[in-house]
Amino acid sequence: MDLYREFAPHPLLAGHVACLWTSRARPQGSPVRRRILPDNCIDILWQDRAPAGFVAGMMSRSHLFEADVPVLTIAVRFLPGAARAFLDLPLHLLQDDHPPLDALWPRHEADALAAALWERDLPVRARLARIEEALLARLRRASPLPADRLVRAAVRRIEEAHGAVRIEDLARALGVSRQHLALQFRERVGLNAKAFAMVSRFGKASHAARTAGPGADWAALALDCGYYDQSHLIHEFRLLAGTTPAGFVA
Repeated sequence: MDLYREFAPHPLLAGHVACLWTSRARPQGSPVRRRILPDNCIDILWQDRAPAGFVAGMMSRSHLFEADVPVLTIAVRFLPGAARAFLDLPLHLLQDDHPPLDALWPRHEADALAAALWERDLPVRARLARIEEALLARLRRASPLPADRLVRAAVRRIEEAHGAVRIEDLARALGVSRQHLALQFRERVGLNAKAFAMVSRFGKASHAARTAGPGADWAALALDCGYYDQSHLIHEFRLLAGTTPAGFVA
């Protein structure tokens, strides 16, 4: 059993944080296994089994979560392009990686937050509030960079198009070169713009696949979601979900 809940962020974090969330994995006779799909977000997670915390960088493929003992996870999920204000390094260095938080934050900050979260049995809301306090403190010290507005605009246009956008056209519409957009996007989002668009398109397709179920018209679904054809759809499902569309909904 895996109990998952989402919580709205503090109003002052709403422009940076998609949500805070908790998960309680409770194996009942067999390990909990869950495939985590790419979602174009970066998370910081704290677990009662790994109290110091770690970062889940942008994902270019799915990852398998397994737990054979009970695990409580408390986490924050950043909006695309927003984590750079809280993690002071080029975000592409974190792609498909899970570094410990104390390697990215000053050790005393990471240790103090871990102690505040786990030193005693607190209600979930109290733990979430302590995470928000730490994030607000870092946000107050962060300096906006000139590329922030450009990258947020690029993210918004890709998401609005569900990934069906040519990066050359996007750069032209934003008034910058393709090379400049690519450099800023990769550093401040964590994936290159083409990969981000692919994951965005996959998000639409995976939702459509779940809605349609095993009897879906995969060729029609592929075209509706911006793929060239059914083979293109199958290729990206294998790449991002580790299975075919039919296997995904089976």
